[in-house]
Amino acid sequence: MFKKVLIANRGEIAIRVIRCLRELEIESVAVYSDADRDALHVRWANQAVRLPGNTAVETYLQSEKILEAAKRCGAEAIHPGYGFLSEQAGFARRCREEGIAFIGPNPEAIEQMGDKTTARDVMKKAGVPVVPGFQSMDATLAEAKDASAQMGYPVMLKAAAGGGGKGMRMVERAEQFESAFQQARSEAAGAFGDDRVYIEKYLMRPRHIEVQIVSDKHGNHIHLGERECSIQRRHQKVVEEAPSPAVSDDKRAELGAIALMAARAVNYDSVGTVEFLMDQTGACYFLEMNTRLQVEHPVTEWITGLDLVRMQLEIAAGDPLRLDQKDVVIRGHAIECRIYAEDPYHKFRPSPGLITYLGTPTGPGVRDDSGVYQGYEVPIYYDPMISKLSTWGADRNQAIGRMIRALGEYKIGGIAHNIDFHRHLMHHPAFVSADLDTSFIDRYPELTAAAATNGLEHVAVIAASIKHFRERMRQSLATQTSQADTSAWKQSGRLGQGGRSWN
Repeated sequence: MFKKVLIANRGEIAIRVIRCLRELEIESVAVYSDADRDALHVRWANQAVRLPGNTAVETYLQSEKILEAAKRCGAEAIHPGYGFLSEQAGFARRCREEGIAFIGPNPEAIEQMGDKTTARDVMKKAGVPVVPGFQSMDATLAEAKDASAQMGYPVMLKAAAGGGGKGMRMVERAEQFESAFQQARSEAAGAFGDDRVYIEKYLMRPRHIEVQIVSDKHGNHIHLGERECSIQRRHQKVVEEAPSPAVSDDKRAELGAIALMAARAVNYDSVGTVEFLMDQTGACYFLEMNTRLQVEHPVTEWITGLDLVRMQLEIAAGDPLRLDQKDVVIRGHAIECRIYAEDPYHKFRPSPGLITYLGTPTGPGVRDDSGVYQGYEVPIYYDPMISKLSTWGADRNQAIGRMIRALGEYKIGGIAHNIDFHRHLMHHPAFVSADLDTSFIDRYPELTAAAATNGLEHVAVIAASIKHFRERMRQSLATQTSQADTSAWKQSGRLGQGGRSWN
């Protein structure tokens, strides 16, 4: 096993990796931008190296600077977390050239599956159903528009080089295509340094189902069941759960077999996720493969009892898997809510700023993966995630109940956040009955409307009480002054004219 690992990331995922390294008695090295100089992961790591600048492009996406930091600190391996350099084949290849272990899959697998169009080709050749699409990267705007017309609107534009909702645009009509195409390319270039986009037929009200796989460097592959990730805003996941309430045991085995087929096709050798869209008939289509640790990995850890970060480290160090498929047992149900510094009732607008108060939940079946603290200022430069709150229960109802209780305990002051939105969501009849799809939030606008007032319920109660008290006082005074032998002065016990008491 390694003695020192550099974490090429920030926030809660950096903290998550540091925790695992501490358990294994491995030294940790953090990197940080100027905006993150006071971040929690900098305080927790054994060492920290500054990357001058504030934006991701200036800092966390600078592969050569990160490699130089690793060599200077004597780190034997680099954990990329998720986002940033985690799915950059070029970075994984440079690590290999420098003799530094990349805690993730080999660069060839990243290249094939990290590129969404290549991944579709690999799956089609393997006989896996894929969503109908158009993926000529050299196509002109006119050709892409013609292909969309042939598929029939609506269509979805997607970045070829990454995920996480970046570079995605749903196009409902032909007249919207050109501007959406340019916007998708621009956002993809900013997020991944690659402006290529491809086009897929947009499925109406699909569920987003993903399968967690684990593969070692000795040809062993297992899957750890599926997650339901259908609750999304702006094509980015907000709530995840495992297992999916829409997947039977037989369907789980089928999806697991397809996911492992994908892993074997590219000689995969790390933790990864194969994602599917499930239509309203239950048919599943390959969507993409994320060649990294997922944000929502805690729900899989809850139901399997496995540590996915530790498995990543062991695989990168060359260890074979410690278990077979028959050893994977799913117990109970887990739900994760992503807690963001954002305003749900103003189109989920980011809300950076100073956290003046922070009270986090705890208790049975509750886990809060966080990268912030009271007094920390959420910067404007990165994703506004505060934490990932997850709960486990013996069944889905208990997991929901624990999440409602945990959200009630969660208190954040100084910035806008989405805790009340999540609380309303957990109570929503459609969520409770598991009637889910990727348009869930758009289908139920009352969720964001309710969030606008829910956070001020206590203020409303106080205001109503004051109004009621004042009205009663006015009525009482009016009654008293109508009587000859009484007055407000007498009722209050105050002195009357000439210093004489009325009592």
